Amino acid sequence: MIGWLKAELRRIGNTTKWSWEGWCAAWVREKSLRQWAVVNVISAGAAFAVEMTPGERALILALGLLLLAAELMNTAIEEVVDYISEEIDPRAKRAKDAGSAVVAVTAIAGGVAWLVILIG
Repeated sequence: MIGWLKAELRRIGNTTKWSWEGWCAAWVREKSLRQWAVVNVISAGAAFAVEMTPGERALILALGLLLLAAELMNTAIEEVVDYISEEIDPRAKRAKDAGSAVVAVTAIAGGVAWLVILIG
């Protein structure tokens, strides 16, 4: 039992380390991640400044984090596509554009949530 627990703790430690390394690499290289992080800080501050229910606040905060996750996924797609080939290929363009669309749709979802909360 102790051996299993140590192995699980080591695994969680490694996962945390690799996730942090991924975040840091994306932060350094991707201006859009830094921009979305700023938007998230502003949105989170507004979510605590504006009167709303805890559920509404949770939705705003969760969608902000989801937007950062989408941007990280888009970054991963771009990195893999660029690693595989620097040649221009319509499939590579579609993959990159789809990754970008994921970010856009997630941002729209956050905007819609804000609109519904503020109007309702």
